[in-house]
Amino acid sequence: MPTLGDRIREVREERGWTLEKLAEKTGLSRSFLSEVENNKATPSAESVLKISNALGVSLDYLLKGEIGKEERERKPVEIPPTLSAVAAEEHWSFNETMRVLAAHNSVVGNRGNTFKRQPSKEEWKQLHEAIKKVYNK
Repeated sequence: MPTLGDRIREVREERGWTLEKLAEKTGLSRSFLSEVENNKATPSAESVLKISNALGVSLDYLLKGEIGKEERERKPVEIPPTLSAVAAEEHWSFNETMRVLAAHNSVVGNRGNTFKRQPSKEEWKQLHEAIKKVYNK
């Protein structure tokens, strides 16, 4: 049965990324990521979130392997209107906006139809600030 490290390596290689590129995207060291991929280190929840967001896959997939390969393929991204509006007002870059959306999707991705309401502008701003704290940006 594939491990967390196996799934990280699989997705990283599918993206054509080196460990160095994943390290750059996550802010984690190359050696630590190598240890995780080789099942010699256990990442913190914060590190798994950084890896998940960088690779563009859900936490569920990385932790449990529950999402099929076809669902990991790149698909068009729909940016919620409130996120688009706040991103324009706050002058967020495209990458910042996508980071906020990816974090939101990672958190609510497993809730199905129980989470129908889109966040307000203020909630998007709060999520953006929380992400900045995690990534120190």
